[in-house]
This record gives sequence, structure tokens and C-alpha cells, in this order.
Amino acid sequence: MAAAGDVPTLEILAAIDLLRRHLPHLKIRMVNVLDLMRLQPQEEHPHGLTDKEFDALFTTDKPIMFAYHGYPWLLHRLTYRRANHKNLHVRGYKEEGTTTTPFDMAVLNDMDRFHLVMDVIDRVPGLGSKAAHVRQAMRDKLSDHHRYIRAHGEDMPEVREWTWQLTE
Repeated sequence: MAAAGDVPTLEILAAIDLLRRHLPHLKIRMVNVLDLMRLQPQEEHPHGLTDKEFDALFTTDKPIMFAYHGYPWLLHRLTYRRANHKNLHVRGYKEEGTTTTPFDMAVLNDMDRFHLVMDVIDRVPGLGSKAAHVRQAMRDKLSDHHRYIRAHGEDMPEVREWTWQLTE
């Protein structure tokens, strides 16, 4: 899982937290990208990573769920020559929504923690049927969110008050 931007990073971390609670056997790597030019090959940009460095971070054969604060096509263009580009799935701005909370904007653009968990379930080979109950729980959370924000004009307490909890 990867992120670029403050809200996407928060949502990726919250998704990882949910995955760790619901699917503790799942191995997850989180990459936080601060400089988008690092995604390009070193030959294309002075900040770019070598193929070996990129593959060490993003693997050559695993699904990558990337939450990004901009248009998804940009990340695809920056990574199109990378070995694992076919497994890169970017959630980002789709021009959906209006003035609302940052979390609700993430929901409207399918870049929230619940959609990200469902993406993992849908894209990790062999996980779909084993985690159907988790996927349904995420759909239920999206329904809860929809009702709550329309009734109260703010995010649900579990979203507003979420913090990363260190585990031993």
C-alpha cells in the first residue's frame, strides 16, 4: 500500500489498521511517497529511483494500492515503464463531491479506508472468498457513514477520533 498526500496517507494507515484487525495473517508494506519524481526511472529524472530500488519498495509481482491526492493518471504515467505497473491500482481525485469533510471527499472519490480495504480484498489473489465478511463489513461502514454525515454534517466519531495504535 502506498500514499502521497496528507489525507491519502491517513486513509492508507487507517485501512492498514482495519486490515491488521480483520485479516492479521496478511502481510502489508506501506510506502509513503513524498517526492512523486522518485517514481520515475533515474534516467528520466534526477530524483528518480533505479529499477532495482523501485522494485525493492514496490515488488515486481504484488498488487499495489496507491492513494493519491491528485489525478490517478499522473501516477500511471510516472510508473508506466516499471516492472509491476500492471499491478498498480491508484485511487485519487475523480472530480466527485462538493464542500464537505476531507473524509467524505475521500469517500466520494473511493479513496477512503473502507474502499481501500475492499480493494485489497479484491486484488490480493485468493483473498476474496476468505474475506467476504470483511468486505461486507466495509460496505456496511460506508452505509453508516453516508447516513451519519447527512444527519450530523460531520464524520462519524470512529473516523474523527481515529489514531494509529502501535502494536507489540
